[in-house]
Amino acid sequence: MPILLSVTAGYVDTAGYVALQGLFTAHVTGNFVTLGASLASGSAGALAKLLALPTFCIVIILTRWLGRGLQARGWPALRTLLTLKVALLAAAAALALRFGPFSNSDSIPALITGLTLVSAMAIQNAVQRIHLGSSPPTTLMTGTTTQIMIDIADLMRNMPAEKAEAARARLTRMTASVLAFATGCAAAALLYAQVSIYCFLVPPLLGIGTLMFRMAAFEDAGR
Repeated sequence: MPILLSVTAGYVDTAGYVALQGLFTAHVTGNFVTLGASLASGSAGALAKLLALPTFCIVIILTRWLGRGLQARGWPALRTLLTLKVALLAAAAALALRFGPFSNSDSIPALITGLTLVSAMAIQNAVQRIHLGSSPPTTLMTGTTTQIMIDIADLMRNMPAEKAEAARARLTRMTASVLAFATGCAAAALLYAQVSIYCFLVPPLLGIGTLMFRMAAFEDAGR
């Protein structure tokens, strides 16, 4: 699941960036930089970048409340939240196909599409922190890459066997996460170059794949 989530995040972030004039949909704090660039150059997209972070924050809060409500009633919180994320990705794909390509990311259709993608990635961020906290982050690779380099540096020197084993296990998980994210980025860029806005059909399929893995894991645990 974490690998598929990382691929999804890399794909959605890149597809959103190239299709919506530099809007980061997963790494939303990056929009501070692109917002400054938009204001300095007078290019389009400033409004979408300005709205991305508050939208992200509001959806995180709502996701937390919804998850607790589901758990209080004994309902499957993780599966329900992942299903909601898939629904948002599918809605964004439908909007992109109906109204794209977007020449102005501050137009109403582009804003709705972009913020729908931001909402989907906000749910993924919340799910990862709440339900998959032992796995590496799936949407932000700076901290993960930093830890990879720290572990490599430590392993190049003498370490106690137990610490070295833990560092190798962490290094394997984090390297896989970074490679999966990079794979998603590359796939989105290549597909956008080939099929333009139709590249947004892929994220819902990735989301469905994640759900299938979750359901399979749940069934195995119950046996």
